[in-house]
Amino acid sequence: MCFKKLCVWGLFVVLNGVYAQKNNESFFKKIKSERVTSDQSVEWKNFGPGMSGYNEEFWCHPTDTNVMFMGPDMHVSYGTWDNGKSWHSIKDYDGDGKCLERVLDIAFSKKNPDFGLALERRGKIFKTTNRGRNWELVYTIPRAEKSAYNAHTKLAIHPANDAIWFVGAGDFWNVKYNHRSQKLIRGKKNKIASYGYVLKTTDHGKTWKKVANTISKDLDVARIIINPVTPNQMYIATNYGFFVSNDTGETWKPSAKGLPNNLPRDLSSYYNSKTKEFVLYLLEQTVYEPNGKTITTKGGVYKSTNGGKTWENITGNLGVNYNMITDKYHRNNYHRVLSYWFDTDSRKVYPKFPENTYSIFNRMAVNPLNKNEIYLVANQRHDKSFGPGDAWKTEDGGKTWKICARAGTYWDQEKDKAYWLSKGFNIGANVDFSHVAKANAELHEVRFGSRSLAINAKGEVFIGVQQQTQRSNDGGKTWQQIDDYETAPGSNTWVGRGNSNLPGRFMLLETGIKDRYLLCSGEHGLWQTAPLGNYPDKNAVAVKQIEGQVHDHSGNHASHSTSTVAVHPKKPNTIYILSWRQEHRGKLRRTTNGGKTWENIATIFEGKNPEYRGIAFQGSLIIDPETPNSMYFTAIRHVVQEVGVSPKEDVMSKGKYGVYKSNDGGYNWTLSNKGLPELGSVRRLTMDPKNPKIMYASVNQRNKHHVGGLYKSTNGALTWEKMKIPSQIESVNNLFIDRNTKAMYLSAGSNFGPYEAGGVWKSTDNGKNWKKFFKAPYVWQTEVSPVNSNIITVNVPYHKNFKNPGLYITKDNGESWSKINKGIGQPDKMTDFKPDPYNENVLWCAAWGSGWFKALINNN
Repeated sequence: MCFKKLCVWGLFVVLNGVYAQKNNESFFKKIKSERVTSDQSVEWKNFGPGMSGYNEEFWCHPTDTNVMFMGPDMHVSYGTWDNGKSWHSIKDYDGDGKCLERVLDIAFSKKNPDFGLALERRGKIFKTTNRGRNWELVYTIPRAEKSAYNAHTKLAIHPANDAIWFVGAGDFWNVKYNHRSQKLIRGKKNKIASYGYVLKTTDHGKTWKKVANTISKDLDVARIIINPVTPNQMYIATNYGFFVSNDTGETWKPSAKGLPNNLPRDLSSYYNSKTKEFVLYLLEQTVYEPNGKTITTKGGVYKSTNGGKTWENITGNLGVNYNMITDKYHRNNYHRVLSYWFDTDSRKVYPKFPENTYSIFNRMAVNPLNKNEIYLVANQRHDKSFGPGDAWKTEDGGKTWKICARAGTYWDQEKDKAYWLSKGFNIGANVDFSHVAKANAELHEVRFGSRSLAINAKGEVFIGVQQQTQRSNDGGKTWQQIDDYETAPGSNTWVGRGNSNLPGRFMLLETGIKDRYLLCSGEHGLWQTAPLGNYPDKNAVAVKQIEGQVHDHSGNHASHSTSTVAVHPKKPNTIYILSWRQEHRGKLRRTTNGGKTWENIATIFEGKNPEYRGIAFQGSLIIDPETPNSMYFTAIRHVVQEVGVSPKEDVMSKGKYGVYKSNDGGYNWTLSNKGLPELGSVRRLTMDPKNPKIMYASVNQRNKHHVGGLYKSTNGALTWEKMKIPSQIESVNNLFIDRNTKAMYLSAGSNFGPYEAGGVWKSTDNGKNWKKFFKAPYVWQTEVSPVNSNIITVNVPYHKNFKNPGLYITKDNGESWSKINKGIGQPDKMTDFKPDPYNENVLWCAAWGSGWFKALINNN
């Protein structure tokens, strides 16, 4: 976790094994303005699935091979201290959720293995003194212009003096955005980043100065390396070339003798502490040049044994005769990249394939135990690169290179087999996946790419292919995923290791089958809980994907971004889902066999924007338990808990925002907004548990001009009437009705509204009178345990005037409260939180970018 300071708070009492503060007014005052420590007896366990998103960076501790870190793109960061057996969030669960959201670099001291630094995308620098288990903010890099981000690229700690640190400016590693071309040979500038210098401190980050700031105002720093033999000598690889300093970074000179382009894409080094041998390795930007009807390729790999004074070409036979690549997809990808590089149609201008070319590689790693073992990766999915193969390797210092990581259809089907055998290459796919599985990764995809590459002190190599993390313990011969455990071989049932990067969405815990819970996700479809089998940890949660990548092999792409789910009240194997983006967006999708097969039975929304963009976020898919042909959902105009924002209504060529109703089991839908405010945003629907014809619409506040409210329908959503609620409430985010006591809980507030407008309000007389139940400026959700009405959960997101976002629970109907964030990494944006419907000692939650969690609140 990361923190500024820790403090002990309040007076606690023990309540059924859970620590809670008895004085509510004192408690609400503290959570508003003081850091409050979560109840340590309640710990959330992430059950994944592991990764399920793109990992930006991967770091291995330089000396402790049990310690590694990763920085996925969904605002989460993880560490492992048991060699990848389990992963844990390194974010501060008792902070505001904004720390360590997008970690761009982590570096550890060569003198003290417990001391390290982390660089975050907002220009914040954190330090650790316990090998990365906890992090403390030590400096925020100032930015002249106002911006949410202040990205810098890389860190370095002086090998002989832990007080000296360096930080490079730029956005060099932004692989989705920063594509090089003939016109943009030095890359693109991004408004989220600062450029033009290296920062240096000599007093542990108390004061800083800019060095290397005379090279170019657009300087983008890729790597910073300090010579361990001569620590006053250091090197930077940048978009303006390779530079050397002989005075610990004070002055810099270019040193590119032997480099054909002097456009580094990566820089690495090898050091033998016994012999004092130090070698630099530089990966050049691949440059393509016209050669009649074809092209020539310049770039490759270079090494220097004299501190960068001169460079020796070790590109060897790194290259492919593209005339021998017959696969249509790879040929098309070649022309896609060349057309971007030359800004022309390469099919017309350069129709002839070259006899020797190679991809735009963007990362390099050298085995610290063997200077001749070097790895390269290219990212075909997000960078502008081409060609079969996800990672290349040399074992002889660059004389010969071979493809060592092979994933996807091309390799699985052994295409162009004779050519690869003639080059002495191995063939066949050798990259392992978990839930992405052979259905998608091996039998459907062709174009992959690793966004990360790292190697530890034992020479184990780590890459990230197809939203998963892979490790090789045999020098690249095979690659095993390290994100999930399969409960039994071939079961396709997984227990996450704790490093989920999946957008967790709505959870349906009552599905007509007691042990089956349904879990919605962004980009990875619909999941259900599954038996653990012989898995040793009986408190773990196993999950199985029933819609998503698991069905992509059928030729009819599955639905990947599931916003909400409902189960037929009398047929538990009939499940309905709605999707807001990607395949099948805007359609009601149904299975009648528990997820084995799916069909679309209605198209409710269509859009003018690309399919991968969002359209009409949906929520609260509800089926009338007495009349199952009556179904409802809301299309949310102003989303607050989801990933992304709602598109403008004119983007939709079919469909509008508001409440939808079907009378024929989902085949046909009508908009039912009569009585609701024009341009209002219905965030959630609630059906009365005793009378399904009575429904409530929670209208959240869009801005100062569109205030929300609570609306009621007594005729099955045909018409709506505004209810009287306390005047200070401006935004209603959710309404929950306790099925046992009929008490109503209204969750209110917005991220821009006044403090007193938020919180939880309770009514025990069907909404005639309301009383403040929980004080906070902004509450997304309140739920009551179906088996014990004294247990109530509250979900509080980030608000600038509130110190303690996250998850709260009372076990005595609001007499006392506990904050229970331990183990989660995104307390500022938990997307669902509710008690178990069968066991009062179990809780469930979903996170914006880290999957799903389970907690036990009483282990006695």
